[in-house]
Formats: sequence, C-alpha cells, structure tokens
Amino acid sequence: MVKGTLRVIGIGQDIELRVVSFLTRARQVTDDVVFIDLGSEDETKILVEEIGCTLLETDEKNLLHISKLIRDSDLEPADNYLIINVNKEWSLREFPLHLNRSREGWDVYVGLVSDSGDVESPSERVLFESQYQHASLSNDGLIELSKSSISNTAHDLSVDLRVRIVQSTALPTLPQRESLATASRFAQLFMWMIQSRHPLFLFGIPGLVLFILGYRLSGGVVDTFTELTTESLGVTFATIAMTLFGLFAMMIALMLYIMGKQVEQIQAQYEWPNKE
Repeated sequence: MVKGTLRVIGIGQDIELRVVSFLTRARQVTDDVVFIDLGSEDETKILVEEIGCTLLETDEKNLLHISKLIRDSDLEPADNYLIINVNKEWSLREFPLHLNRSREGWDVYVGLVSDSGDVESPSERVLFESQYQHASLSNDGLIELSKSSISNTAHDLSVDLRVRIVQSTALPTLPQRESLATASRFAQLFMWMIQSRHPLFLFGIPGLVLFILGYRLSGGVVDTFTELTTESLGVTFATIAMTLFGLFAMMIALMLYIMGKQVEQIQAQYEWPNKE
C-alpha cells in the first residue's frame, strides 16, 4: 500500500452532465481534486469552480503535455497522481479500479484505449501519440514524463522507475447485481414506511384497496338485486360505506402527508430540534 498524498485529476470537455458526479466521487477519496478543461463551451468550467476544485485549462490532452502542465502549475507537488479521462467511454463505476492502481506503487502506470487496429504491444507505442483512459503517476514519474521527448516509448523512460503500460478493458456488465440492488432499495423503502408509520402506507394503501373493492361491488349490486328488500338494502349500504371509507382514507393519507412536509419545512426554517 502506497502512502502519501493523492491528487485526483480529471480531464474532459463539455461534460457538464457528468463532471459534478465525478468531482463528488473524487472528493470522497481526497480533498486535492483538479480538473483540466480542454476548451468546454458549456457550463463545465462553471460547475468545477462552484464545487471548489482547482481548474486548469489546455488545448492538448496527451499525457506528456498534461504532465508538463501539472508540473509547471502553481500547485504544490503531490506524492501520487491519478489522471482520468472523463468521457463517454468512461464509467463512474471504474473509479475504484483506477484508485487501486494508484495504490500499487507504480511510478508510471498508463491504461491505453483499446484499438482493434493496434498490432504493437502497449509498451512499444509512442506515449505522445497514444490515447489513454487513465494514468497513475508518482511524483518522479510525473517529472520523467514531463521531460520526455515526443518520440519516447515506455522503454525510453528511466530504468529506476516502475513502469507499466497496458490496454484498458471495459468492466463486465452485471445486470443481476443491479437487479438485486434495485430490489434492496424497494425493500428498504417498504421497511422504512412500516417503521416510520408513513400515512401513505397506513391509510393510503388500505383506502385504495377498499375504494376499488367498493367500486367493483357496486356494479354487481345494481345488476343482482332487482327488488327492494332488507338483504338488498344491507348489501347496498355496506358497499357504499366501503367505497366512502376507502375514499376518506385516501384523502386523510394525502392530508397527513402534506401536513408532515409543511411541518418539516417549518422545522428546517427555524432550526427546531427533531425528536428522535
């Protein structure tokens, strides 16, 4: 396990729909989060500044130029750097995997984008021209890349550094795990409604059931009983009572739910203590 400071660096352009989730996830790991913008025309840069992360701008995204940009910036040096290209091919669920790579002690670890036309091994590809998805660098590795020539490959880096260049592979999809997670969320919601005695559960569901039963029975009562007798009157009144009771129960559930929300807003506005 590598010890020391970690700086997470995101690189992207026009990703206003994804940048907030990425920066929020990165700040759960470290407070040192930097975003390098490649010339966005949407609100990506504005969102980065609102979150409070450091913003750098450049026009080139190759790894050598990014390393030189970070080294020449006003930021204090860090022990480890995790650089991630935030684009359409990258998923937030890959972040833990990249984070583990930054803890393995590599001075230069680069995950290149897979290309079916590549015939050479990843270590023989020119770093300046290679498209990468993520990179994990130590401070020494960052300095080495920033000083490298545009024709260098992994074999041209210092022999004193631990270097590994690999092809990035997408994580397998797990639909069953996602289904279990969805079922778990429904189960948690159901248990919360029972334990909290939620009005929509205590009054709304029974009222809806009674209203539907009363409505369906009312049609049968009209078609079945053709004479006015004690039996027909009793069944008719029971059906009407069931329908009205269900309707009133649903109304009570909605009223209690709305009143509960208003009380919560008033308590939040005046900072009243909540009773556990």
